[in-house]
Amino acid sequence: MFQTYNKSVEYLYSLQASGIKLGLTNISRLLDLLDNPQKGLKSIHVGGTNGKGSAAAMVSSILDKAGFKVGLYTSPHLVNFTERIRINNHEISESRVAELTDFIYQKIEGTDLARDITFFEFTTAIAMLYFLEQGIDFAVLEVGMGGRFDSTNVVDPLVSIITNVSMDHQYYLGKTIHEIAFEKAGIIKKGGIVITAITQPSVLSSIHERCLQDGAALYRVGRDIKGRRMTDGRVDYYGMKNKYSDLRLNLLGRHQVTNAVIALGAIEVLKEKGYEIKQEAIYEGLESTYWPGRLEVVRKDPLVVLDCAHNPAGIKTLRDAISNGTFSFNRLFLVLGIMMDKDFRSIISKLAPLADKIVLTEPKMDRSASPQVLYEEIKKHHKEAEIVGDVKEAVSLAISLAQREDMVCVTGSIFTVGEARGLFVAHSL
Repeated sequence: MFQTYNKSVEYLYSLQASGIKLGLTNISRLLDLLDNPQKGLKSIHVGGTNGKGSAAAMVSSILDKAGFKVGLYTSPHLVNFTERIRINNHEISESRVAELTDFIYQKIEGTDLARDITFFEFTTAIAMLYFLEQGIDFAVLEVGMGGRFDSTNVVDPLVSIITNVSMDHQYYLGKTIHEIAFEKAGIIKKGGIVITAITQPSVLSSIHERCLQDGAALYRVGRDIKGRRMTDGRVDYYGMKNKYSDLRLNLLGRHQVTNAVIALGAIEVLKEKGYEIKQEAIYEGLESTYWPGRLEVVRKDPLVVLDCAHNPAGIKTLRDAISNGTFSFNRLFLVLGIMMDKDFRSIISKLAPLADKIVLTEPKMDRSASPQVLYEEIKKHHKEAEIVGDVKEAVSLAISLAQREDMVCVTGSIFTVGEARGLFVAHSL
């Protein structure tokens, strides 16, 4: 049925019309029909509100440099669907996406699953099948949303990571930090091993309680594993049994120190389980980690930075990076496009005071907030703003107004950044 890549992704995107349906019934039934490929995978499961993609990419990069064949499943993608499924940083081929989509569809055709399956459930099944057929050594799986009812939560991982917990996706996960933490803790398995950088005492208490109930070992950043950022930007790591000095991180931002410590904690767990991961692989892996759209520099003269920040914690991280000298610039030009279901007032209140000029735009998504709505909020902060509905035109305007020593930051949504990044990749900007 799906003879081409375009036809297959068109079908997959059509499944988004049914929205997000949290639960494991559909994915479990689907994987049963596929002979449960997830049971043949050695996995590292990475959850949390922010930083999980970066931490997953670091773990994957280190294991790659250690000589392992590593699958990495992440979401969402920025430009192309194939970004979601990688092996040793090589994206799944378009032809294999089409073949696996067709294969899975034939399994469910004529059943209620064909009607009820969601985009993320189907995509997760593609990843599981692909990783198994390719004979990978490890699958690094990033949670899509929450944890307890996320489609990735069908594995029995070697180690589980919960980077942190903050407010996001409240409609689906709960309106309080404790409700969200409960969902995130759902990836903890009986007798498992958990690594976290959570710092809020009450949230940490609930994670600790869940670990006690399930007999899971809990290792905490700041207590069991630690990192220290040196003045030159290098990092020292103090682990459970290992210590590494003068680590270089390829990913920008002080917050990446915490993500690196989390990743190294997971690597220590794997080493304790008998997997050989030499020190050279750790240094090389962190120095070569690639994770686009997170404080990513896509141009110089003027400096253009893309960042996917879209929730309070992510915006704080971006604000800190802008303020603490991560980048050297004179004036800041902000290109802002936000989804209507996000806390756009909070985003604007934190970023607007830093900007010399703001360009408001609207990515091609149904959930995009109207630039006019954003403009009314911007006025409360007495800032100059201009509305340019098209993302390409908005970024082009900001670049044209900026001088060589200025900085243009595109942010507010993964979709805004994805659209902009696609233009830079295609050399259209």
